[in-house]
Amino acid sequence: MKKIMIIFAAMMLSLFGGKAMAQRTLPGMKSVEVKANMVDGFYTGSSRNCGYSFGIYYSIFKGNNAHEWVFGGEYLQTYKPYGEKGRIPVADFTAEVGYNLHLFSNYSQFFHLYGGISALGGYETVNWGKTLLSDGATLHDSDAFIYGGAINVQADFYLSDRIALTANLKERFIFGNSTGHFRFSYGLGVRFIIE
Repeated sequence: MKKIMIIFAAMMLSLFGGKAMAQRTLPGMKSVEVKANMVDGFYTGSSRNCGYSFGIYYSIFKGNNAHEWVFGGEYLQTYKPYGEKGRIPVADFTAEVGYNLHLFSNYSQFFHLYGGISALGGYETVNWGKTLLSDGATLHDSDAFIYGGAINVQADFYLSDRIALTANLKERFIFGNSTGHFRFSYGLGVRFIIE
């Protein structure tokens, strides 16, 4: 019984003494992340120029420094004010590839901070392809293939070795369209470590 108590005490000291480190962001680990963001402000159903986005991303950690390659896709919906109360929907469907540089993590590996850059490309549709508006006016902005990049900052908060909550800020630079070249978004996500 005495040996069991000594072993138990040694295990507890190693856990709470900071000696046992979490197995997180190791080279070769892969994750899937689901994100939901607000775009160009805080979106409510009546917002005239704000929007939202949903994305899914696949990440691979490289090297011993927790940097990661990121591949994903995103649906982004914003609105352009029209008239006194109207609005015109603008939707982007994009694929993205990027690299996140690990900037900081605490000793217990609970918190990780990343800064990243990515390239993106896809398709933008304005008013779902309809050029004739409800008041009879003709819309001159049209659907287009788009391309560009993004910069982001992301914080990960690990709930366990396999699940983390994320918070992110992202600025997208879009070209090839006629509805604006910058989209700022912020939001939350959940990361699942899959292997």
